[in-house]
Amino acid sequence: MNEYTKIIYLMGTKISLYIKGESAEKLAEKAENLLIHYEEVFSANSDNSQLAMLKKEAYLAPQEVDEELYDLIKIGKDHSLCENSYLNIAIGPLIKLWRIGFKEAHVPEKEAIVKVLELLKPGNIQLDDEKKTVYFLKKGIEIDLGAIAKGYFADKVMELFKKNGAVSAMVDMGGNVLVFGDSPSEGGDWKVGIQNPFLPRGNAVALVKIKDQSVVTSGIYERVLEKDGSRYHHIFDSKTGYPIESNIASLTIIADKSLDCDIYTTKLFGLDAASIIRRVNSINGMGAVVITVDGKLAYTNNLMGRIYPVTV
Repeated sequence: MNEYTKIIYLMGTKISLYIKGESAEKLAEKAENLLIHYEEVFSANSDNSQLAMLKKEAYLAPQEVDEELYDLIKIGKDHSLCENSYLNIAIGPLIKLWRIGFKEAHVPEKEAIVKVLELLKPGNIQLDDEKKTVYFLKKGIEIDLGAIAKGYFADKVMELFKKNGAVSAMVDMGGNVLVFGDSPSEGGDWKVGIQNPFLPRGNAVALVKIKDQSVVTSGIYERVLEKDGSRYHHIFDSKTGYPIESNIASLTIIADKSLDCDIYTTKLFGLDAASIIRRVNSINGMGAVVITVDGKLAYTNNLMGRIYPVTV
């Protein structure tokens, strides 16, 4: 039984893989090739990816895409169309307008924001399940899967590990953590740190114990633009065209699938803390940890006895 750890730099992030099982090293290599393939298909920042091709051609005629890209667009569209959802896969033009997280980040003119709001309607993305085609009803629409792609990739890599005999594994897609089997350090449950939103990356505010689950955190601390005394974070409200305004500093979701974690950290981010906890308490098998901008921490009932504060 081999143990193998691999670090990969792809998709603008650091990806950590841990595998325990026969041919662990070969499995890590397969996982890397799979992730390289996903980058070629899904990248929003490459002019040559299938996703970029849609921006250029999908308003002219329906475009056939890889089945996996089609599936993720479909899932993303369904959740984008839910009532009061803050997830919107049609948000691409707004992200490109602000460029938060890139050196050319700026606060756009109000007129430019108003103009772009017309393009942010997920209902204008037309899908054909039989032909696996994507068609845009308006020129200028741009799909952005950045909020949900890492979770999808993590699930696919873990699927590969399980199918090929791994007895224990971890995928960390730059903060999207998904685990399977026993923890190598202590056996049994894995302890995953929840980032303190008020301290530099790597400082945990709490540890959560999980088994065969994923932990994903979204926060207003990750990518920020400071301009004329104001701070603008990277999680946008596609109704206003500006960063979401709420009392949430970070939202962590714990679920069996990393994709579900990704979806709900964005979908619920604009709600207040009490509404998020109430909503996730009603979703079977899902947990949530909310940290408010004034430093209060709350979590769902099912995390009782599984979450521990980190003492500095």
